[in-house]
Amino acid sequence: MIFRSVMRAAAIAGLFACGYAAAGEVNTGYFGNVAIEGYDTVAYFTDGKPVKGSDKFAYDWLGATWLFASDQHRNLFAASPISYAPQYGGFCADGVSDGKGHAQVNIEPTTWQIVNGKLYLAASAEFVDPPLPRDKGNENWKRIKAKLLTQ
Repeated sequence: MIFRSVMRAAAIAGLFACGYAAAGEVNTGYFGNVAIEGYDTVAYFTDGKPVKGSDKFAYDWLGATWLFASDQHRNLFAASPISYAPQYGGFCADGVSDGKGHAQVNIEPTTWQIVNGKLYLAASAEFVDPPLPRDKGNENWKRIKAKLLTQ
């Protein structure tokens, strides 16, 4: 009985946290203010794989804290954040592109693609093949981003 009450309270708290932590144009998940679950966004480009960042190499941009695996990665990002930041604020690219007008907060940073020099993250492995048309995502993102910024 106590366990069920605790789980229900945690679920309700999670719903409220989602609305506040994810508000804004950068996906910071359900807890804290760390972008893309603390993964180093530069590493996708330079290392060709997801790498967990460190608090030691943090950088604040667009109201979120971005973590990096090295000082070099942090400096690359600081010099040109638009070049390395994931598209759609790090929200699930499939969720933005599917036309249902939502942004999936739960992402899996190990499920990603770089398409035409741009990083896309997703919530599940189905994202990897085939990629969704990004023109629809770009169109939907304008509307979704405006909605997020008013929350």
